[in-house]
Amino acid sequence: MWYFCGVAIRIKTPEQIEGIRRSSQLAAKTLKHLEPFVKEGVKTRDLDRIVEEFVRDHGAVPATKGYKGYPASCCISPNDVICHGIPGDYVLRYGDIVNIDVTTILDGFYGDTCRMYAVREISEYAQRLLDTARACLRAGIDQCYPENHLGNIGYHINALATSHGYSVVYEFCGHGVGIEFHEDPEVAHTAAKNSGPIMKPGMIFTIEPMINAGKARAKVDRKDGWTARTIDGKLSAQYEHTILITETGCEALTDVYGDY
Repeated sequence: MWYFCGVAIRIKTPEQIEGIRRSSQLAAKTLKHLEPFVKEGVKTRDLDRIVEEFVRDHGAVPATKGYKGYPASCCISPNDVICHGIPGDYVLRYGDIVNIDVTTILDGFYGDTCRMYAVREISEYAQRLLDTARACLRAGIDQCYPENHLGNIGYHINALATSHGYSVVYEFCGHGVGIEFHEDPEVAHTAAKNSGPIMKPGMIFTIEPMINAGKARAKVDRKDGWTARTIDGKLSAQYEHTILITETGCEALTDVYGDY
């Protein structure tokens, strides 16, 4: 364990790291498997079924299903949905942008990742948002190395997003992961420079900035208690990787295809 202000942060063993790496790779492969299915006319519940089948066919289970009552095998968040969108009867339309978030449990280890999909051609306005959200994830990962402050991840993400005229959602954050779904530390996507715990080799956590085209605030649908939307109806985009701090830098365990 690594302790910071009373917070216990797990330092993973080599055996645990290898298990988390395998689960993370499966989560990434699941998102890749979805690519041909994210198209016009498809219901989000059908995408959820494909996720569950693929994950279970590979000897794992979807971590979200049943987690605190969540009913689905992944989160699917189109357009103005920031995160935690529940798959259902929504039919994908031409020009939609869609976030799909998958967490797998393989041999007891967790891997967590998400990415954006474009439904055929999207507007230049939407593409700029996606490009910025991906760049924000890269900016956060670039801060991942031993002895750096965890808060510098959020500091640099926020600086980049706001420089492009976007806002960073502060009501949700990244988190430790691997042995449990959500562990310490919390990884804020907007933070003061040189704040927070010092990163140590063996720490594993997610970076998952949610970038809004409008205001940073979120509102959760009262009807389902999960779906978080932008308060102004403007678009939101998010990319996520599970990150291991190594002796010399970091490894994006979910970056199977070199996307970041």
